[in-house]
Amino acid sequence: MTKPIYAIGDIHGQTAQLDRALELIAADGGPEAEVVFVGDYVDRGPDSRGVIARLMQGQAEGRNWTCLKGNHDRMFEWFMEDTPRHDPHLLVGYHWFHERIGGVATLGSYGLEVPDRIRLEDLHRQAKATVPEDHVAFLRNLSLSHLSGDLLFVHAGVRPGTALADQAENDLVWIRDGFLDHAAPHPWLVVHGHTAEQHPVHYGNRVDIDCGAGYGRALVPVVFEGTQAWCLTDEGRQRLLPEG
Repeated sequence: MTKPIYAIGDIHGQTAQLDRALELIAADGGPEAEVVFVGDYVDRGPDSRGVIARLMQGQAEGRNWTCLKGNHDRMFEWFMEDTPRHDPHLLVGYHWFHERIGGVATLGSYGLEVPDRIRLEDLHRQAKATVPEDHVAFLRNLSLSHLSGDLLFVHAGVRPGTALADQAENDLVWIRDGFLDHAAPHPWLVVHGHTAEQHPVHYGNRVDIDCGAGYGRALVPVVFEGTQAWCLTDEGRQRLLPEG
């Protein structure tokens, strides 16, 4: 029998949704269940600090949890460097504190306000004095991918036709064009988040598990046994079949 592996999509500061998803997993697979989180723990939602603390606590307790890095996690990590770093993949005019990105909510969860007029160096100084260093280290040490049998877990996706060892970090945390529209099989079934759906969707060569928690929708954990997949609900497992 194939050992199940569970996956949770983009959390975006929603601790209540995270706790509910973990309860569903525990009910299905027990406390020792293997769980992969595909990144984007911060931004938009109200409690990024609480999400990071919950994941760190689980790892400290010895839970079989693998936490991957999302683009939002990397933006937070880069802001917390000694000299704040801007992500050049963002559109011109966008930045971590743009209303569509969500950095204001993340710092807010640490008790920091971001007024309309504040110099970046001053805000950065406040953040360095307030955000716990172990939270920054957690972000810094997140993995970019996790391979388990025929399943490849990443945040955003992969560059088709490129070996896993040669994948660019930017693609693993940001890619959409060239990946979402690629219909041919990959060497693995790719399990990813980053592109919000209303619910998990199986596209045949990939499974998108970002259910839009950053926009107020519910996290839906997915369990895999080999490449077969089920959504976990209050009513139990619901089979997730490839569309079409």
